[in-house]
Amino acid sequence: MYLNPDDYTTIDIVKRSDGVTVATLNRPEKLNAVNATMHRELSTLSIDANRDPETRVLVLTGAGRAFCAGGDFSGSRDGRSGANYLNDLNEARLIVDNWLDCEKPTIAAVNGYALGLGATVALLSDVVYIGRSGVLGDTHVNMGIGAGDGGGVVWPMLIGPARAKYYLMTGEHIKAEQAKELGLVQDVVEDDELMPTALALAERLSNGPLAAISASKVPINKWIKQVSNMVLPLSLAMEQVTMGGDDAVEAQAAFREKRQPDYRR
Repeated sequence: MYLNPDDYTTIDIVKRSDGVTVATLNRPEKLNAVNATMHRELSTLSIDANRDPETRVLVLTGAGRAFCAGGDFSGSRDGRSGANYLNDLNEARLIVDNWLDCEKPTIAAVNGYALGLGATVALLSDVVYIGRSGVLGDTHVNMGIGAGDGGGVVWPMLIGPARAKYYLMTGEHIKAEQAKELGLVQDVVEDDELMPTALALAERLSNGPLAAISASKVPINKWIKQVSNMVLPLSLAMEQVTMGGDDAVEAQAAFREKRQPDYRR
């Protein structure tokens, strides 16, 4: 068994008998913000699912009120602090690469906020459903950090370079209906219908010709990965540089102190 639920502590893994595996980001008290442990587990989740004979379709969602609020800047860093947080470039790249290399269908059910890395992981999925109260955004810039962990790959491919640069440079939030209009998500559904809708598609795909389904998505993901191979190393390196900058220090201090950052101090 490649995808062992006991190997994951921040992601709840439920493997159903119909071949659908539901992975739930499970730090609801932090809006499922990504700490070091979840970051590591996100780097292995999709590849473990891909190798797992009991998994035919992977569904990703979040526990509680949010899908994933991005990086955890609350001060709980599992031994990492400040600019060192999420600085493992290899692990960060594996999150994107392994998601794109997964040959099995992946479905994101976005409940509440999906921000920063949370938005990236959701948008890398083959199909994205969002609840009516859901919100998407790449908010790295709001923390004085470059959008290096995949936002520079997936956003331009979904909505075009000009729009992508606007949303990545501003960190602006996008509500569910606008996300559909922009082409970021497959569909908007009522909040209480989000998981039933995602699971209905997952069951349909799981009962379908999986080899043919994989053959229909893998070439597209290889195209995306070709772009990722060019963009991601540079964007991660630039993100790492910004993590150690004065703006990031000020943004994180302002976040903890519940005030507006002053970047021109």
